[in-house]
Amino acid sequence: MAATAEVQTRMPGPGASGFLRRPWVRGALIALVIVLLIVAPLVLPQFANQTLIRIGVYAVAVLGLNIVMGYGGQVNLGQIFFLGLGAYVTAYGVMNDWNIVLTFAAACLIPAAVGLAVALAAARLGGLAIAMVTIALPIVGVPLAKRLSDLTGGSQGVSARFSDAPEWTGLYDDQWQFYIVLLIAGVSFLLARNFVRGKFGRALAIVKANESVASSMGISPYRYKVLTFTVASLFGGVSGFLYMVAVQYTSPETLSFGHSISLLAAMVIGGAGSMIGSLIGGAYYVFVPQATAAIDPNLTTIIQGVILLVVLFVLPGGLVSLPRRIRSLARRRGPRGAGPNTPQTASEASPGQGSTPEGPEHTERQGQA
Repeated sequence: MAATAEVQTRMPGPGASGFLRRPWVRGALIALVIVLLIVAPLVLPQFANQTLIRIGVYAVAVLGLNIVMGYGGQVNLGQIFFLGLGAYVTAYGVMNDWNIVLTFAAACLIPAAVGLAVALAAARLGGLAIAMVTIALPIVGVPLAKRLSDLTGGSQGVSARFSDAPEWTGLYDDQWQFYIVLLIAGVSFLLARNFVRGKFGRALAIVKANESVASSMGISPYRYKVLTFTVASLFGGVSGFLYMVAVQYTSPETLSFGHSISLLAAMVIGGAGSMIGSLIGGAYYVFVPQATAAIDPNLTTIIQGVILLVVLFVLPGGLVSLPRRIRSLARRRGPRGAGPNTPQTASEASPGQGSTPEGPEHTERQGQA
C-alpha cells in the first residue's frame, strides 16, 4: 500500500493548462485583465499610454486581416487600404462637423461597402488573381489620395482633432484616447470571436478546408468569401477610425503598400486564425520597428525579415503557438528525464503484489535444475 501511494504521489497532476480551463478561473482572469486595463492609463506615463493605444489600433487591423486570411483562407494584401479609407472618412466627418457617432458609422460602413464591391468582383478569381486585385488597392489608393486634394488634403494630408479629453472627465488626452480605443477594440474582438465561433465560422472553416465539400453540403463558397472579405474591410474601417483617435492626422503615406506587407507579417508572426495572435501581431507591429530602428535604422527591414523567417521555420503557428510548442517538447523529454528510482509499473513498484510467492529466486533455481 505504501508503494502504491508513492506511485500516486509521483504521477503528474492535471497541470496548469487543465486548471486554466476551469470556467471560474478563466472568468477571474478576464476580470483581472479588465481591471488592469482600466487602471493602467491612470498610472502609466504618457508614452506608455500612447504605445498601448497604437497596439490597440493595429490589433484591430490585424484582426480584420486574420478573419479573411487566417479563418477564411483567402489572400488579402491590401488591408491597409481600408484602414486609410476609414481614417480619411473620419477626418472628413470631423472637418464637416458631423456627429461623432455618425462619423464612426461612416468610417465603418464606407470601407465595408468598398470591400463588398471588390469581393463581388474578385471572390470568384481566387489564388494569384485575387492577390493581384488586393495588391492594387494600396497602389491605386496612394496616388488617388494625392489627386483628390479637396477631400484628402493632397500630399500634405489632413489633420482632425476630435479626441481631446472633455473637461468634465478630469483626464489627460492620452488617458481619454486610451479608453476610447479600449472600448471600441474590446467590442471589435468580442464581435469577431462570436463571428468565427458561431454557425458562420463553422461553415467558413469547411469552405477553407475544401470548397467542393462545402458545396456538396449546401454551403456557397462564393457567398462566404464575399461576406468574410466585407467583414474584414469593416474592421479595417474601425482601425482607421481608431487611428485618427490616436494620431489625429492622416496622409497618403498611411495607405502605402509597405504598411500592408507589415500588417501581413504581423498577422503571421502573431498567429493566423487566432484572436490572441491578432493582439500579439498588433504589439509586434508597434514594438519591433521601434526596437530595430534603435539598433540600426539601416538594418530595420533586414532584421524584421530575419524575425519573420525564424518564426516561420520554428513556430509555423506564430508566437501564439509557443506555449503549446513548449508543452510538446516537455512531453517528449519527460520519459528520458525519468530518474532510476521512478517506478514504471505497479508490479515493479511493489514486488510483493502481482508476482509469484517464490519471487525471482525461485525462477533462478528452476533454470539451474
